[in-house]
Amino acid sequence: MDGIITASAGDFDRGSAAPVGLSIVVPVYNGAGSVGRLVAALATLRPEGGLEVVLVNDGSPDDSANVCRALVHSAGIPVTYIEHARNFGEHNAVMTGLRHARGRFVITMDDDLQNPPEEVIRLYDHARLGGWDVVYTRYAAKAHAGWRNLGSRFANKVADWLLDKPRGLYLSSFRCMSALMVEAVTRYRGPYPYVDGLLMQVTRRIDSIEVRHLPRAEGRSNYTLRRLVRLWLNLVTSFSLAPLRIAMLTGAALALLGGIGAVFVIVEALFRHDTPLGWASTMTVILLVSGVQSMILGVMGEYVGRTFLSANGKPQGTVRLIERSPAVVERART
Repeated sequence: MDGIITASAGDFDRGSAAPVGLSIVVPVYNGAGSVGRLVAALATLRPEGGLEVVLVNDGSPDDSANVCRALVHSAGIPVTYIEHARNFGEHNAVMTGLRHARGRFVITMDDDLQNPPEEVIRLYDHARLGGWDVVYTRYAAKAHAGWRNLGSRFANKVADWLLDKPRGLYLSSFRCMSALMVEAVTRYRGPYPYVDGLLMQVTRRIDSIEVRHLPRAEGRSNYTLRRLVRLWLNLVTSFSLAPLRIAMLTGAALALLGGIGAVFVIVEALFRHDTPLGWASTMTVILLVSGVQSMILGVMGEYVGRTFLSANGKPQGTVRLIERSPAVVERART
């Protein structure tokens, strides 16, 4: 395509590139019908220090690749297009985008227009002028299906307990972070990133603002129940040992109950000679203990499996292609 710079995956040094005020990282999946409208709306914004958009196509099966590549040429603002070799997941795509963002602040947002682009400046200014490392958005009402809202509330309650985050802070994918935070977060190279968990490990200078949440512009949500469970497992097993500790405490509690039960059985056997066989109670105990043991082994197996895949170099994301607007390349050279 005339006027577009195509680059390899490893030729961009974030630290040496001329920065802009704000980078917007957008993971794209089944977004062919909406990402063009999103970029067009972002192109009308005039944030302090300038603006760039980083689009990460996470193995989208629709026509998102061609739409995004056309935007590199026609958007009117600096656009970087990154294409994953396959689908790695939203947080993996965000991590790839963060590594190629040059902004002093970086906003991450979805491609579905549920987050109004006009809220971007307010979010950016709140983080920049307030000196916050991270600013999340929260919603008075979310335009999601009921089961999705319930899942989000559950995940946030679990995060309150596991991530040592500020109580009541809503973890939204529409967030703004400083370049310092981006630098810290992108040091993580494991295959199971959870961006919010990484942020909670490096800062407590966090705030939130309320923004509007709109109905999805095109199609339906890409988050199925299966994807939500996988995301929840990343949260639970990648940034906390709590499940292992729960398994250990459960095992200790059952061992204590088993010891007490054994004492009662011995006493009963010594003083009563007509003790029934107790088949039902025996089977109940066996099933209970076997179920708990299976649960504990499953938790341990999840940790061991993830450790095995990490040690064997499972990639966080494989970049097939990078294309940049000439304005991006020119800034990188100056």
